[in-house]
Amino acid sequence: MATPEAKIKLKVDKALQQLRIWYFSPQAGPFGRAGIPDRILCVNGHMVGIECKADRSKKPTRLQVDCMRKIEQAGGKCFVVYDDETLEEAIEYIKEAMKCL
Repeated sequence: MATPEAKIKLKVDKALQQLRIWYFSPQAGPFGRAGIPDRILCVNGHMVGIECKADRSKKPTRLQVDCMRKIEQAGGKCFVVYDDETLEEAIEYIKEAMKCL
């Protein structure tokens, strides 16, 4: 049975696949880099990070917040997705970025 966070990740993956967005899931654990968002996307040459959480009560760690801040300072965009509403916010941003093609 999938965890609540895994279910959110599956929804995110499905939405990105439908939009034909290139993305990857960074390595977790001892061989990965702590704090990197769960999904890294390239949308029209623009980096987007998506951190998935099981629900609104789950907050990004300090390392995740710091990494997302650095991505945005470098010109990228990050989202925390934990339900259909926050997923839709990320998808709307992605769709707008795709229009710049």
